[in-house]
Amino acid sequence: MYAVIRTGGKQYRVAPGDVIQVEKTGGGPESTVEFRDVLAVSATEGQVAKPGDARVLGKVMEENRHRKILVFRYKRKKQFKRLQGHRQPFTAVRITEITFGGQKFNAPELVQKVAKVKKAKPAADEHPVTPKAVAPKAEAKTKAPAKKAEAKKPAAKKAAPKKKKK
Repeated sequence: MYAVIRTGGKQYRVAPGDVIQVEKTGGGPESTVEFRDVLAVSATEGQVAKPGDARVLGKVMEENRHRKILVFRYKRKKQFKRLQGHRQPFTAVRITEITFGGQKFNAPELVQKVAKVKKAKPAADEHPVTPKAVAPKAEAKTKAPAKKAEAKKPAAKKAAPKKKKK
């Protein structure tokens, strides 16, 4: 199931669960966005219909700005240069539902990641260093270092060609 929507002067092909970056919309994070301008809907692959009552719902994930682009204006021979930066604002929207002709297609729920609890390191007093743990390090230091490869000799210079006498 997918739909083609138009927002912010651009068209997007979306399916339930997709995250798209659209031009900045009103509303804050965690708000719901409804796209009424649906251009096409497909319930199965290969069949595309022109919707009359279709709608696409989405949930705002974040509002941010794209990376900076530099706008540089230059006129040669006139000593004219202008440099300006620009960061376009966007809204990341996760498509949650597409409804069309009495059918409703929902996105699967997001799985919340659980932060792992890091184990605290034991204090130096609790676990003394054992000789077995030190032994491999000492052996590594006593091994003979690997032999270095011989330095390459420079190539012999070619004799310059003799000039012909006239």
